[in-house]
Amino acid sequence: MTRVLVVEDDPQLVRALVINMQARGYGADAAPDGATALRLAAARRPDVVVLDLGLPDMDGTDVIKALRGWTRVPILVLSARRASEEKVAALDAGADDYITKPFSMNELLARLRAAVRRTDAVAPAPETVLVTTDDFTVDLAAKKATRDGRDIRLTPTEWHLLEILVCNPGRLITQRRLLQEVWGVSYSNKTNYLRVYMAQLRRKLEADPSHPRYLITEPGMGYRFEGRAGRGPAQDLP
Repeated sequence: MTRVLVVEDDPQLVRALVINMQARGYGADAAPDGATALRLAAARRPDVVVLDLGLPDMDGTDVIKALRGWTRVPILVLSARRASEEKVAALDAGADDYITKPFSMNELLARLRAAVRRTDAVAPAPETVLVTTDDFTVDLAAKKATRDGRDIRLTPTEWHLLEILVCNPGRLITQRRLLQEVWGVSYSNKTNYLRVYMAQLRRKLEADPSHPRYLITEPGMGYRFEGRAGRGPAQDLP
């Protein structure tokens, strides 16, 4: 059974979350504050954490940082904080996704299922990884992309960006992380670089670059690759 740790100080919301999760076959523990959350996480080892940022004893971002010191458990932030700076701070601290309140229970549960799928998917060795979509294929071992059987010419920078995104399917990657990993720490605020290079990647990979299907922008936060990873040419991961 997949276990979820809900970290939230609103008893009514906790009750609604736990009931909905249990109705769908999840086991659920609840923590009303950060200290309890860290203690339960160490004792129960949840498969997913759903975390509010506005906790009574500590900021949720500090809880994320503490968890990331010893575990890669998926962390879904559920918060009333809407400022892009708050979202980016949580994601940069190590959160995997961010949902703002008020929220749709169906959306939260869909994000929860996606987090579980990403955890369950065993990452194959890099030399055997293909990332396939209906429009193009990325061969991480050969460091090349193809479309309709033809190689797509990518610059080293375009390739590096694409590689980071496709290796994290469904996960929001912040602008800061992409800029630091591709260009370096001193380029952390050069968001115009990302806009230019993402536009180039979309022109080369997307069937309709103005309405991208795979390289998705999360305004004010970063980018997400929506696709699927495969193990070798014939077998796809879940």
